[in-house]
Amino acid sequence: MTDLWRPWPLRETENALVRSRTRIAGTEARLRAWVEHAPAAGIARGVPLGVKDIVDVAGLATRCGTPLRADAAPAEADAAIVAAWRRAGAVPVGKTVTTEFAYFSPGPTRNPAAPGHTPGGSSSGSAAAVASGQVPLATGSQTAGSVTRPAAFCGVASLVLSHGRFPMDGVVGLSPSLDSHGVFAAGVDDLALAWSMLSGEPPPAQGPPRLLVWTAGPLGVVHPAMAGALAAARTRLAEAGAVVDDFGEEDLVAALATAHPVVMAYEAARERAAELAVADRLSEQLAGLLRTGAATTDDEYRAARTVIADAAPRIAGLLAGYDAVLGPAAPGPAPAGLTATGDPVLSRPWQALGLPAVGVPGARDAAGLPLGLQLVGPARGEAGLLATGCWVAEALRP
Repeated sequence: MTDLWRPWPLRETENALVRSRTRIAGTEARLRAWVEHAPAAGIARGVPLGVKDIVDVAGLATRCGTPLRADAAPAEADAAIVAAWRRAGAVPVGKTVTTEFAYFSPGPTRNPAAPGHTPGGSSSGSAAAVASGQVPLATGSQTAGSVTRPAAFCGVASLVLSHGRFPMDGVVGLSPSLDSHGVFAAGVDDLALAWSMLSGEPPPAQGPPRLLVWTAGPLGVVHPAMAGALAAARTRLAEAGAVVDDFGEEDLVAALATAHPVVMAYEAARERAAELAVADRLSEQLAGLLRTGAATTDDEYRAARTVIADAAPRIAGLLAGYDAVLGPAAPGPAPAGLTATGDPVLSRPWQALGLPAVGVPGARDAAGLPLGLQLVGPARGEAGLLATGCWVAEALRP
């Protein structure tokens, strides 16, 4: 780990805004996590919050990581989720880097845990800002793996909210049936506190949980180091008193992973129709997505949506007897290089179902790179899932 990696526990609130500005000033030249900083004048107290630059903050432009919006005017009002965070006591201190329209084209942000490796995407700036201790909280969004993956790569905790849990008003979306809000924090206990602030729902008391272990074996992407971390976690959790059983629908989840990108491309081509019309001005990655979506037929889209609809009650039935599914958050550690953001395939199935997910940091590979696990729970079950996550994180603590 490098001197850039220094996550900030949320409970450390004294002089928080000064601390945030000082840390940004000392690290941003190397990290490049921010697009724009909010004016500091007149702000005395609050929890510093980074806001992904597809989300409106009153007085700041929403540029979406694209040259098409380089001259965007400042937003006139906060997005609904930003207004909710303000009511909870958070203070937006600026806009964090995103890939172009929250897709795959990398931004300039470095990974605080390993600057020569990708920080992931599309919420790269938010994950890096939290991992470096520039802010204790930052918002993200997830359509495929844009929260879970960068959290795993940067070594911090993450929460993906259930689809529709909070309005998406004021967010430049990509796929209406898949887009969800997310948040990054140093650890799962910090996420639980943040969720209580935001929702008013304190996590319930949690004894040893009942878990289903999903290996993602049929997808054929899991790195040996990640497989080893998951196996080790399973053993330790069982020894700590958890019920740990095999997940019985591995092939179904693989089918969801195939259906998800069909839905995403089809909806993105229609949601971002104005950008499709000027695709030659977009990154190769985003232009390819929009052109693929435009070529996807209505029948192909409906077939993919049917796969998702048929899978939902089967997965819900499995979860009814358990607290969460435990699995890998990403195929392995952050890949070397800054020209790609990594593979989101291990989040695609759960995002297709609109389920909440908690990213649990702490594991490392032999080189010391972060390896994240994820817990997936029932729809709108964030409070219970975070309670499970706190128990799991404590049981796995070195």
